[in-house]
Parts: sequence; C-alpha cells; structure tokens
Amino acid sequence: MIIFNDTVIVDEAVHAKWLNWVKEVHIPAVMATGYFQSYKILNVIDSPNEGITYCVQYYADDIENFNHFYNKHFHQLQAIHNQQFENQFVIFNTLMKTVD
Repeated sequence: MIIFNDTVIVDEAVHAKWLNWVKEVHIPAVMATGYFQSYKILNVIDSPNEGITYCVQYYADDIENFNHFYNKHFHQLQAIHNQQFENQFVIFNTLMKTVD
C-alpha cells in the first residue's frame, strides 16, 4: 500500500474554514480521481509549529495509481488549494509504503 501524506500547517485564523473546505471540496476532488481507495485526516497534537497542523493521508493500492494521480491531477488540485488559501498555510508532501 502507498500512502500519500499532505502535512499542512494552517493559520489559526482560518483553520476551521480550511478544514471545512478540505472535507467538503478538496478531498472529494482527490477521491473522485479514482486513484485512492481511502483517506484519513489527522490533527498533529504536539506540533512545534505556529498554527494548526493537519495530516491528510490518501491510500493507494500501488505506486502506479499514485503516479497516475500525480501526473494527471496533482498540480491542478494543488493550484486550487493555493488559490483558496494563499499565504495562509504551508504544505509538504511525503510518499510512504507500508512494510509487511
């Protein structure tokens, strides 16, 4: 299993609005691509950063599904995210593989 993790540090002033948008708009758009089978939203409890830190994890069956998502959809979805919350968040991505 491949896990694509978005760690997002959101300004406290907009974090409720951001979380609602992610749940109602962004995640449904990512899932509609068909390349992920499930997702989780996590809140980082002990983050040393200013703002509120979330991790959104998307689960794909294999690296090919992730690569198709990345090549066909990632940049457009990222641009929409940036447009919606410009200068109000910092994001970094991590790609992981489960170990049997």
